[in-house]
Amino acid sequence: MSNHTLSVLVANAPGVLTRVAGLFSRRGFNIESLTVGPTQDAAVSRMTIVASTDTDEALEQIVKQLNKLVEVLKIIELEQGAVDRELILVKVFCTEQTRGAVLDIVTLFRAHTVDVGSDSVTVEATGSVDKLRAIVELLSPYGIIELATSGHVALARGAKAMSETKRPALAHH
Repeated sequence: MSNHTLSVLVANAPGVLTRVAGLFSRRGFNIESLTVGPTQDAAVSRMTIVASTDTDEALEQIVKQLNKLVEVLKIIELEQGAVDRELILVKVFCTEQTRGAVLDIVTLFRAHTVDVGSDSVTVEATGSVDKLRAIVELLSPYGIIELATSGHVALARGAKAMSETKRPALAHH
């Protein structure tokens, strides 16, 4: 099985998420990550879907089925090297003796401490899946109390875009 990242522009309407997720479910494909949010156009949302498929033909079938949905406006498979990030919040058990070591790990990964309790620290980290896996691995020996992830968000690199967006005119001084 290999993971594929699809960037899907859809109409910002009720029920679209259910129809897209149902399409994957009916065909027996697992969604590894699904993130949905508005775009610069309030009428359009972007879904970033990471799906596992065993063949390129299976992925092609998913894309064809997605294209049949009226609310789907455009689909692209993002190539390796796309700008791809995820956010995690990790609540870690710590004592006065271990707090310094936990904060050193936070600093090493350029993460942020967003809450400090008497026996825990909550950390926010953003980055690639590998970076986030590494920080979780280093924090694990201290005791992870809770972990939440945002799911992937991704865009193609450079000026390439899914939507036709007019570039703003530069003001001349």
